[in-house]
Amino acid sequence: MLIGPVPAARASAEAEAAGPATPPAAAPPAAASPGTAPVTVPALTDWTPRVGTYAFGRGARLVVDPRDREARRVAATLGGDLRAAGHGTVPVVNGGARPGDIVIDVEPARKRSLGREGYEFTAGREVAITGATGTGAFYGTRTLLQLLASGGRIPAGRTVDVPRYAERGVGVCACYIHITPDWLENLVRDMAYNKLNQLLLELKVKSDKHPEANTWGYYTKDEIRRLVALGEKYHVTVIPEINSPGHMDPWIENRPDLQLTDSDGKPQPSRLDVTASEAFAYYTSLIDEYAEVFPAGSWHMGADEYMLGSDFAKYPHILEYARKKYGPDATPQDAFIDFVNRVHDYAATKGKRLRIWNDGLTGDHTVPVRAGTTVEHWLNVRTKPSELIAQGYPLLNASYSLYLVRGGFHMNTESLYEQRWDPRSFEGEKLASADGITGAKISLWPDNGRGDTENEVAAGMYLPLRYIAQTTWGVPGPDATYAGFTARAEAVGHAPGHRDLTRLPVAEGTYTLSDSEGRTDLGDREIRRTADGYATLRSTTGGLCAETRSGRLTLNTPLQPGTPVTEETCDPANTLQRWQLTAVPGGYTLTNAITRMAVHVTEDGRLLQYPTDQKRPAVWRLAPH
Repeated sequence: MLIGPVPAARASAEAEAAGPATPPAAAPPAAASPGTAPVTVPALTDWTPRVGTYAFGRGARLVVDPRDREARRVAATLGGDLRAAGHGTVPVVNGGARPGDIVIDVEPARKRSLGREGYEFTAGREVAITGATGTGAFYGTRTLLQLLASGGRIPAGRTVDVPRYAERGVGVCACYIHITPDWLENLVRDMAYNKLNQLLLELKVKSDKHPEANTWGYYTKDEIRRLVALGEKYHVTVIPEINSPGHMDPWIENRPDLQLTDSDGKPQPSRLDVTASEAFAYYTSLIDEYAEVFPAGSWHMGADEYMLGSDFAKYPHILEYARKKYGPDATPQDAFIDFVNRVHDYAATKGKRLRIWNDGLTGDHTVPVRAGTTVEHWLNVRTKPSELIAQGYPLLNASYSLYLVRGGFHMNTESLYEQRWDPRSFEGEKLASADGITGAKISLWPDNGRGDTENEVAAGMYLPLRYIAQTTWGVPGPDATYAGFTARAEAVGHAPGHRDLTRLPVAEGTYTLSDSEGRTDLGDREIRRTADGYATLRSTTGGLCAETRSGRLTLNTPLQPGTPVTEETCDPANTLQRWQLTAVPGGYTLTNAITRMAVHVTEDGRLLQYPTDQKRPAVWRLAPH
């Protein structure tokens, strides 16, 4: 990560709730030869063709057993998605099927063969989708939607499709740099469409208990509730993370009493003092508050890079704490593990299993991490993945090779595909067996917050997301070439309901921009669409562009509310000069593409940036020339 024992095969609780796979084989099968299998992501590897074609038409119905509540719920979701995909209104009915219908069935007795997420899909005169759980049946409907994306006819055939790994995820650091809820909702839909089941979010929820921590970058609780509800509808578990005891500056920069202080008396705003009871109480109060909006059965505490750029020797009281608690042979690292274990125990009282990153498990500690803690392995340190599995820890592959960093490293999906990378390949070690590996995830990090806009990140992760879906559900290389896999991914496209966030709501041209309340105006502005779907606002008189750049920088980004919007030399590469225009009653609002704060106009006509829940955005009238 940047910025930023149970039986080893046992998956995390939230993966089980989402529908874990049957245990993977000791080694993955060879690359698939789909042959006549229709195109999907993940690919169908055991397709048995039959004679004929299923034809979707106006008379199609979604047929369920009226006593099967799970099947009815799946059918209702599918009906909405069919409508969003342009297939019209398809009714949900009870009773027998007729040609052209889609039958959805949940048969718990088939759990032995289908697991909790697998399904059987049969196409002929009608389509039949069967899962042992609602989750399995839901994934069968994703296959149907993908097959319909290339037309209304599906070749007759049958498949039994079961995932190889229980945890198939995307990690997003929506920390520091705010990412819009619309973007996250698009992500959830696309994840489900490609059969990914975990969204791991490091983020800040606006706190009622600790208002001093509400620096910008937060989400309101209502925003989180909507996202979680969408995840539940689409079988994507949203798991929250507050990274600790390092990287705590978003929470404790205004709480010096909780900060780790070195022997020279210098406080560290990013580090929580693991020896202080007040610090532990503060962190657990955040767990309590997050539990109000995140029902997931896991809690991610990060636990990475606590001593990054520093040394335990600068904090002698940490060693003193460790030896007082664990004896004269204890190490400073034991105090760190002690904090992790106390969080584990607290989370358990709330019904949540703990997740951590691996780099704190250096081998310099004598105290073991609590049994059952899921370890997400991203960095090659002395304690290897095979050792963690042997010790009984569930292990997720979160390798650095699967990272996309704003303005920095980007996952080389083509190279990984050609290598037939799979979740057994960790940083520093490749394992012969998949036993003990829960799955894998790609990770999105904002280390250079202004390096890419979120629309650029969305474009850059299109193929990585589909590759991690392929290699965690099925085989690593279903097509002979990467070009073949790219064509496969492009054929199925985005999920129904995916919103095009790159569409400019006005035509390019010159407009007079005036504040609808008459406090100021921006004069004549040339509005030009950027390649990533935002707009630049160039003055036709001075030739300068609107930008926000003032204030203290966080990750190279001006994130302080109330800082001014200024006129600067136009630079097409400068992402802080890109603006999102949003249609609202009476005109348009202007939101910076990077800071995600909107332009507010003061009573005396000054232009300042603020989160929309702090100050009302100005509404701008655009009069074309």
